[in-house]
Amino acid sequence: MDVLIREANNDDLEQILKLYTHLHNNEMPFIDDTILNIWKLMINDKNYNIIVALANDTIVSSCVLVVIPNLTHFQKPYALIENVITHKEFRNKGIATQVLSYAKEIAVGENCYKIMLLTGSKEETTLGFYKKSGYNCVDKTGFIHWL
Repeated sequence: MDVLIREANNDDLEQILKLYTHLHNNEMPFIDDTILNIWKLMINDKNYNIIVALANDTIVSSCVLVVIPNLTHFQKPYALIENVITHKEFRNKGIATQVLSYAKEIAVGENCYKIMLLTGSKEETTLGFYKKSGYNCVDKTGFIHWL
């Protein structure tokens, strides 16, 4: 299957929102001024990278990589990956692996010293996927304080 991996552009909002319906069973939101303003902030932020995978001109997988400036570790930034998602019909085809590899290339290019990724999944297949992609769950302990 031919898949194109690239960063999102202004025209991708609706397809990304549709893809996000496969993430925690989110509903498709109405695209109003609030969403458009958030999208504009995200797409124009040089440290905010939305990576997408397209199959037949349709976004089928995505993740967000945020590069965060830092004053420790010789002032090297670190990166955070969030919202890793693949359309249900396109899972287990290596597409998300390509998306995470693209995100890693960006982080390396930005001289990041680490990438952090949290998942709410307890599924062994999901956890195994992240481990196979080079992430580990032993070096650090993650905590979340929901607001």
